[in-house]
Amino acid sequence: MSSVIDRNTVLTALKVVVDPDLRRDIVSLGFVKNLVVEGGRVAFTIELTTPACPVKDQMREQALAAVRGIPGVADVDVQMTANVRSVSAPETGRTPLPGAKNVIALGAGKGGVGKTTVAVNLALALARCGGRVGILDGDIYGPNVPIMLGLQQTQLSTDGKQILPAEKYGVQVVSMGLLTGDDAPVIWRGPMLHGAIQQFFRDVAWKNLDYLIVDMPPGTGDVALSLSQTVPVAGSILVTTPQQVSLADTRRAVRMYEKLNIKLIGIIENMSYYACPNCHHESDIFGHGGGEELARAMEVPFLGRLPVYRPIREGSDTGVPLVVSEPGSVAGRAFMSVAERTAAQISIEAHKVAEANKGKIPLIPVR
Repeated sequence: MSSVIDRNTVLTALKVVVDPDLRRDIVSLGFVKNLVVEGGRVAFTIELTTPACPVKDQMREQALAAVRGIPGVADVDVQMTANVRSVSAPETGRTPLPGAKNVIALGAGKGGVGKTTVAVNLALALARCGGRVGILDGDIYGPNVPIMLGLQQTQLSTDGKQILPAEKYGVQVVSMGLLTGDDAPVIWRGPMLHGAIQQFFRDVAWKNLDYLIVDMPPGTGDVALSLSQTVPVAGSILVTTPQQVSLADTRRAVRMYEKLNIKLIGIIENMSYYACPNCHHESDIFGHGGGEELARAMEVPFLGRLPVYRPIREGSDTGVPLVVSEPGSVAGRAFMSVAERTAAQISIEAHKVAEANKGKIPLIPVR
């Protein structure tokens, strides 16, 4: 006599599959979708909270093995998909940004640490993982994102109502550099700066983004304040180098984001080491481990180390970033790892917000 397979039996078996970031099984998390049981055939979809999950293949294999172990199952079909959740909490009082689920501020305590290079390659790495990504060049006085993406000759257009973002390598882009000439200086006081930031958020037709990376100007200033007042921010990421002077400025930036109630979701150590392309020996030319130690002291996630590698600089100069030109290189894989950890932190924060707001009545946002 053949065993009768029902939905509850399958769901019970799938509880052995645990999301490593959220630390709960995929059934209680609601990741199992479209479950169909027909005789000895079982089919379902596992919907993760990020397309950048580095262990999704292992999770699929665990799910296959768990269901195949049920007596009477002859065939199992598992599809993997992702639906990025928004971190935005309803009680912030700020209206969510139309067209973008998660706004991520990427900044640095000082200039010269490669912040924009990291922002551009991080955005491209998230897109390469399957995310829908945009990058907003928040450095109004020094907008270098168009140069790094090869968009110097591009001008933003409108549909009569909103600004239409440019697009390159599958990433949506808005920058003051796409509104002014290459040599045109932007000489504005604080209120004008605040107005421009608001316009870049509210008057741009962002299209269905999972992640909007905001390349912040270095230091602690008006743009961060404007950002915190304009839209709900999923979190901030700070870029540092191992040098003590950079770490000291990064600590100040951490405190600034704390005062603005923007959660720091990670620290990235750039220019962390030089890997010789011939002998592959790694040299810590700017020091070692400072960013990781700072993250530990500040009790925030460390998202990874990025090497000194000449093609990174060359890609920024030529408009073909490293994640596009050499995704399989040591540096390219390092950027992909940082992207995966960034996506994981956004998923964790979104889960925390969802759990904290279970049963709450959302407030009407203040406009």
